[in-house]
Amino acid sequence: MNLSETITNLRNHPSIASKLSINKTASMLSLTQESEGMPGDDAAILPRGNGDGYDLLAGEGFITAFVKDDPWFAGWCGLMVNISDIAAMGGKPVGVIDQIWAPDAETAAPLMQGMKDASDAYSVPILGGHSNLSASDLNLAVSVFGRANALITSFDAKAGDILIAAIDHRGNYRNFDNFFAADDAPHHRLKGDLELLPKLAEQRLVIAGKDISQGGIAGTALMLAECSDVGIRIDLDALTPPQDISKERWLRSFPSFGFLLTVSEENAEAVCDLFHTRDITAQVIGDIIDGSSVSFHTQGQTEEFWNYKNQPYLGLGRKELCHA
Repeated sequence: MNLSETITNLRNHPSIASKLSINKTASMLSLTQESEGMPGDDAAILPRGNGDGYDLLAGEGFITAFVKDDPWFAGWCGLMVNISDIAAMGGKPVGVIDQIWAPDAETAAPLMQGMKDASDAYSVPILGGHSNLSASDLNLAVSVFGRANALITSFDAKAGDILIAAIDHRGNYRNFDNFFAADDAPHHRLKGDLELLPKLAEQRLVIAGKDISQGGIAGTALMLAECSDVGIRIDLDALTPPQDISKERWLRSFPSFGFLLTVSEENAEAVCDLFHTRDITAQVIGDIIDGSSVSFHTQGQTEEFWNYKNQPYLGLGRKELCHA
């Protein structure tokens, strides 16, 4: 692969470049990592007053073109991505609410069915929400509430950690660069796979982590690096995509089950083995280093993908944490 060309393509790809809007909107709302809920993570962190764990709150709004292209899948993703955000924090989802816009009930039907199917598959109830069946376009937003006994955050990675990518390869692309590994999966498997994340958090096997979002491995690594104020070096020679998928596409793909996790070197094998017991691919793909750069390494060549000090990605600043 041509490393310089790959980096240029990734930096300019809409799924990665679109995350820059977080910087703009956070500034408009005067939000930083110092704000309540600690913006920048996969879910807002709300410590319980009695010191007994955390409440978690997250939400997702969908791109109109994505919803129009495949309404059923958009509905499914409405739950799936929110449930993954809670799992990425070491939590378990309690329920979701939805906001739906559609010209009429018939147009909204496949989207609603996708949501219902995902609710059944993950055993996470839809608790209500808001609907408008006289809107000009079909669109969707979903919010989720969850709870965690112990946290995995985006803020705790440190130099010397190992970077692991845990991704379910049992799937195919559906709609743009979305790699869908949940379509034919038994419901009990989907729930059991997600339960690995709270287990890792409660056993203190994971230091930091993030759900692999629409920005793919590349964009998610950048967000994780900026949140923790560290550098990340990704070894592309260690990255193994599913068969017949190029590494460049895999670096920008959004998997239905995918997490970047930082762990200590002594725990790396144990963490990978936990995922392997459920036939999920988990591999060491890099390490955490000092600095502010995310770089790619392949065949003896290393090039910078992004330096967030020179060009902030999230622009939310650094928060010194005091939680356990």
